Amino acid sequence: MCGRFAITLPNDAMAQLFSASPANDLPEVPNYNVCPTTQIHVVQGGEGGRRLVSMRWGFLPHWYKAPDGGPLLINARAETIATKPAFRDACRQRRCLIPVTGFYEWTKDEDGLRWPWYIHGEGPLALAGVWQSWKGENGPVNTCAIVTTGANRPMSAIHHRMPVIVGHEDWALWLGEAGHGAAKLMTSAPDDLLSFYQVDRAVNSNRAAGPDLIDPLDEG
Repeated sequence: MCGRFAITLPNDAMAQLFSASPANDLPEVPNYNVCPTTQIHVVQGGEGGRRLVSMRWGFLPHWYKAPDGGPLLINARAETIATKPAFRDACRQRRCLIPVTGFYEWTKDEDGLRWPWYIHGEGPLALAGVWQSWKGENGPVNTCAIVTTGANRPMSAIHHRMPVIVGHEDWALWLGEAGHGAAKLMTSAPDDLLSFYQVDRAVNSNRAAGPDLIDPLDEG
């Protein structure tokens, strides 16, 4: 799964990287502790070109009567996304990319304590996502979820799931700009794409902030 991440790229740099027009209400960056239900950066495709917009991380199916009207859907499993009622239409029609600098995963020690790991690549990563416009009392709310798949060999030492990472050469295909065939992209990342290291347990709090959250843990 993917339940927390960091984004440090400035908004204008993000827009340039994805060749996207930026919205005016983008979340503040850097953010080293992006949590579910907050607004995150999302790249959408469309007839007018790509847009970098803000969306709620936590997919809301159309039948939810309120944001807390059902389970919190921050991830969508690649294996079932095409058949699950919540995601199947979005999988076909409303795919997006979610820029991150890195993401967190946790392991437990023998005492049951949760220890966080920071997972990253050599540069920004584009996670596969799906989005949904939900009709709220005060108007439409755009929401999204991160697509996950089985972990690759290195990641499996930390967790059995990982986000689907879309390479630059496949962005157009995932966004629906290059025809059909996006389903083939929902696989685990190559074993050599990511690196990871343990970080301080401070990030276990969703109120924690600051660049020190991604500093390697000083085991000395």
